[in-house]
Amino acid sequence: MGVGVAGATVVLPADFATVVTESTVAVHGTVVQVASGLTGPRRTIESIVTVSVITPLKGTPGATVSFRVPNGQVGRYRRVMVGAPEFEAGDEVVVFLQGRAPAMPSLFGLSQGVYRVVRDGSSRALVTPPLMARGLAAERVVRGDPVRTPMPVDQFAREVRSVLERVR
Repeated sequence: MGVGVAGATVVLPADFATVVTESTVAVHGTVVQVASGLTGPRRTIESIVTVSVITPLKGTPGATVSFRVPNGQVGRYRRVMVGAPEFEAGDEVVVFLQGRAPAMPSLFGLSQGVYRVVRDGSSRALVTPPLMARGLAAERVVRGDPVRTPMPVDQFAREVRSVLERVR
């Protein structure tokens, strides 16, 4: 009988300031393409997500940014990684990316690095991820927590700038 190899991904919740300061690029934009393919010597499936930038929040991105996500589908094979978000063309998001060229960037902390923009009539707001830590102490996730109420996109952008100004 052979010995198998088990793998695991552990993502520790990061507070908002850590997500902002440790990301190299942050943008508000619209997903324009999601392309899955086989990568690396082990031929694992990854998706490359391309976002058309509406507003740069950190760094100096071009008109589009692309990043990799460890999931996707190639033919009849599908890779699903717990904690890795899925994207579709047309999704409006704010993403926080990490990594330096020449490597393709990835999301900060998988789902912690993506905020989904929701539309309510004519306004747009984003919802914070459920596991966004607010401090170092242990926390409970509470259904209906007012911290998770949608925040207008422009107010969120001001919060990002405020964190960056405090760090300088």
